[in-house]
Amino acid sequence: MFLGTHEHSIDEKGRLAIPARFRAELAGGMVVTRGFDRCLLIFPLPFWSDLTRRVSALSLTDEDARMLRRLLFANASEQEMDRQGRILLPQSLREGGGLADQAVLVGLDTFIEVWAPDRWREVEERLASQGPRFDEQMRKLGI
Repeated sequence: MFLGTHEHSIDEKGRLAIPARFRAELAGGMVVTRGFDRCLLIFPLPFWSDLTRRVSALSLTDEDARMLRRLLFANASEQEMDRQGRILLPQSLREGGGLADQAVLVGLDTFIEVWAPDRWREVEERLASQGPRFDEQMRKLGI
């Protein structure tokens, strides 16, 4: 399970340190790809495999399904951590996510989002202002 928010630097070679508490779950490898809100997504390989099966089952005649495939697969990069627990973020993904020398890694249970710090602050502000909006979602969950 990936939880919490962690700020890490990106070195001059484009390597990002994975938080120590996330490393065991990613030890078997991971896939990094573009996210939905100009962030990056990191999926452990087992979750990625399940996701790809579900996405591949979508109809080729559905334009939204084709766009989702392009978003997820066109820039996806399979990664393994080095001995220091770092992964290489390809330049195209760094550019797409607006990442320079810092990144915020956000654990979201089964996957991780990687944000440019200024964009993550914007998301946090939206969350703070829209808190009551989530009451209905919580009720649907029985909470």
